[in-house]
Amino acid sequence: QQQRRLQGLRREAAEYYRGHRVPQRMEEALNSLFTLRPADLYGELANYFSKFSKAPVICKLVGRKVLDGVGQPTLEVEIYCTVKNYEKRICSTVMSSHCQISENALPDTTEADERERNYSVNIAVEWVNESLNTMLRDLKPADQCKVDKVLGEYFRKKVEEKKEIKKQEEEEAEATLALTSCTPSATALPGKKKAAKPGKKVAVAERMIPPAEPVESVLCGSLAIGGTSLAIAKAGAIISHIPLYLHIALLKHDQDSPKEMTLPLPMVTLLNCEKISPAKLKLVKEVMLIPPVHLSLRQGIERVLDIQKEIMRLLEPPGKAPSPQLADSKKGRAHNTGKKAPPQALKRISHLGCLITGCDNLEQPLLLMQTACNNIGLELGTDMYLAINCAAHELMDYVKGKYEILTGTFKSPDEMVDMYVELINKFPFIIALIDPLRKEDRQQWSNICCALGSKCYLIAEDAAKYISQLKIDENINIPTCSGVVLKYINQTKVSDLIELTGLLDGQRHITILGSPDGESSDDSLVDLAVGLGARFIKLGGLSRGERVTKYNRLLAIEEELAKNRTLREANLEFIAFAEVPQLEKQFTDVLPPPKQDSLPPQLSQPALQGHSLPAQLPENSTLT
Repeated sequence: QQQRRLQGLRREAAEYYRGHRVPQRMEEALNSLFTLRPADLYGELANYFSKFSKAPVICKLVGRKVLDGVGQPTLEVEIYCTVKNYEKRICSTVMSSHCQISENALPDTTEADERERNYSVNIAVEWVNESLNTMLRDLKPADQCKVDKVLGEYFRKKVEEKKEIKKQEEEEAEATLALTSCTPSATALPGKKKAAKPGKKVAVAERMIPPAEPVESVLCGSLAIGGTSLAIAKAGAIISHIPLYLHIALLKHDQDSPKEMTLPLPMVTLLNCEKISPAKLKLVKEVMLIPPVHLSLRQGIERVLDIQKEIMRLLEPPGKAPSPQLADSKKGRAHNTGKKAPPQALKRISHLGCLITGCDNLEQPLLLMQTACNNIGLELGTDMYLAINCAAHELMDYVKGKYEILTGTFKSPDEMVDMYVELINKFPFIIALIDPLRKEDRQQWSNICCALGSKCYLIAEDAAKYISQLKIDENINIPTCSGVVLKYINQTKVSDLIELTGLLDGQRHITILGSPDGESSDDSLVDLAVGLGARFIKLGGLSRGERVTKYNRLLAIEEELAKNRTLREANLEFIAFAEVPQLEKQFTDVLPPPKQDSLPPQLSQPALQGHSLPAQLPENSTLT
């Protein structure tokens, strides 16, 4: 009886192994390995049979609270997969917290922001460890679309829940107000507002300029969506044994591997002009350097570092070494406002990884850059170009209906356009303006694009919407512009970026991937920019580890692409807007994005004429 049982087990085992073709594959492996005779026989056997193992599936997600580059709480997401019957940690990603770091914020405001940020991160950790951990189990990391669809549905459900709670709170508040309010106090407030004589000018000014659009709300916990989507993309790349940038490119182009890839040109922030300093200039937030396209990335970065060293030398107080302690003190600030050679001396390194200084007029930082370049034998407009982040949305005085570009100096939106035209004509080495106007000043955006679009990029950063809203809202409408700065924050998913950049490519808009203020040491943003084919990448300055890490990753990708002979030189083109009709409707009339393989490499619309940027310019010439 025992023998019969053993014979039955042998037959069962033989059928099991034959059903999985084990004898056949074992024979094939032994025959091939005998001729190869590898040094590590069992390692080669493991490699051979691993080809027939099941694809890894997600088995666990772990979310935790960590700190970003400025010490603010943010979310880390870890991905664990079942690989060859064992649980294995694949990768993790740390989300960048998107927060405007205001140096002059009131203590109460700062504390409230910190409490809200802490609460949001705690909610995100809870989402990852509980709901998302269960919902994504047994899905394949390589199936990004399916994962992002699950994440999107979960987020929509949370948004609906939040709306219901808010609606109930509003109904309860109205009921309470109806019981407690009295008639005189209810009518006094609007009557007072109408009768205020000094308010008449305010009303006129508000009619002259479009009012500010409401701040886009962010759902607490939304970091979980973006963090999980990016972590899954990284896991998919690791399991496929390819770099993340190639994995993103394959997702964008329907698994059709690109023959060549172009690196995004870096916008390296060199100066942060302090708007709250005693200096008068408010218009310029960042002065950035863009290396010419004929240089390799490494050569461009080295050239930027040379300029940065010369800038630091020029900003040292004359006759003595710089004293950070004095400069940061109140006495030092007062001393620096005296009649010394402007711009004011270097104070410290910004959270953006660049030098902080103050200027009294718009030309000072530009002439400073020009002097630094001339001192080391470089010429702006030939050996290096400039970009300016104007951050105009921070300058509007709604009482006057004008932008305060200098302390006490105001300009209307139309006057701003004239000022920028004069600026670019005088300094033609400026090839990009970021947020030169508020997003509400759409007519002026159209005017400035018609005037300068053929010689300068007009880029919307704050003037654009969040990625998720750009993609979802059918009535979305951003100002007429050359391109958009996209930031991977909050509920943004990898699929959203792929879809939106495909849409921008189809409309001949340039894409700029930008890092948020609260940056982390995670360098995935660089791979996203390369894989998506972004024209520029905006990472801040060449200081602070969390930002330098990304530049190092960009250099590593350049070396890898050059080694594989798949690196294509970048080509800058400007778009002539003057002949383009009804550009104001560019996003409202957009159909769903076309399939990636149907997009032609170069559109032949006569209205969108490309103007190439030469590697070198003759003297006194403009970029036309």
